[in-house]
Amino acid sequence: YEKLLQDPEAEVRTAATFNLSEVAKTGAMVYPAGVSGEEDSQRIPVATRLVNRVMQLTEDDSENVRAALAMVATDLAPELGKDATIAHLLPPMLLLLRDSTSEVRLNIISSLSLLNDVIGAELLTQSLLPAILDLAEDGKWRIRLAVIERIPLLAKQLGKEFFTDRLLSLCVGWLGDDISSIREAAAKDLKELTALLGSEWAVQKLLPRVKQVMEHPSYLRRMNAVQAISLMATAMDEYNAQWEILPILLEMHCDPVPNVRFNVAKGLGMVGPLFNPSVHEGQIVPILTLMKEDSDRDVRYFARRSGDSLSAVFDKPK
Repeated sequence: YEKLLQDPEAEVRTAATFNLSEVAKTGAMVYPAGVSGEEDSQRIPVATRLVNRVMQLTEDDSENVRAALAMVATDLAPELGKDATIAHLLPPMLLLLRDSTSEVRLNIISSLSLLNDVIGAELLTQSLLPAILDLAEDGKWRIRLAVIERIPLLAKQLGKEFFTDRLLSLCVGWLGDDISSIREAAAKDLKELTALLGSEWAVQKLLPRVKQVMEHPSYLRRMNAVQAISLMATAMDEYNAQWEILPILLEMHCDPVPNVRFNVAKGLGMVGPLFNPSVHEGQIVPILTLMKEDSDRDVRYFARRSGDSLSAVFDKPK
């Protein structure tokens, strides 16, 4: 097997590398490299012998080999245990996190859960965050999108402490990305982070940054911010949604750009069912009534649609 990892053909090395974790999981006891003994006491777990090959593979000329390694190498961590993982597996993982190929770095980030389970979040965060920040600003939009899609998973694995000010700013800053798919994914991300880390955390850490986006000269950014806070509200408890999100959403109904206003109308239809009838009648209905008379037909359309959907919720016979 080790000869296959050193085969002159990159395709063979790639295929062999993909099977690295499966070989390690067999739990076979083997002699250390270069030792040909007959005493069982000399035998070591196959994972211990293979981890020495990992460093060599990080330097492979083929990016396909390195990408394959990045997908499977962390599977060795449970077989090695904490001390051996820190000593022998973490150093090559850090090299892969700084690999020149963004796909390699992304594969590492996608396969961190086992490493986190073995060595703990604090050590992993210290080594991971710089690579996340680099990938978050990658020139390829699909790489940026892939990072965004993995942020909630990292939040679940690593907790609130993972989110430094710079990473928080990036999460919100994606609302202004040039690519629409990135902007949409960023809004969904903020909702998922709110659900995972709690309303209070979102109000303290995310909302001030989103409010800044709502004051941006670009109407696209303001529109995306409206979409984001509407989604965030659906993941909050009723109190925070009513007192922290709803006033901001209502205030944006007078934005000078129709695209922003009709997203406000859509947002009110989305968050309205979260509240009691008095909030609906006293705060939401008056704004939607105004918007039904808007000069822009799209704003009028979405105001009517949201009004009708909320009426269906609140006017049900008791």
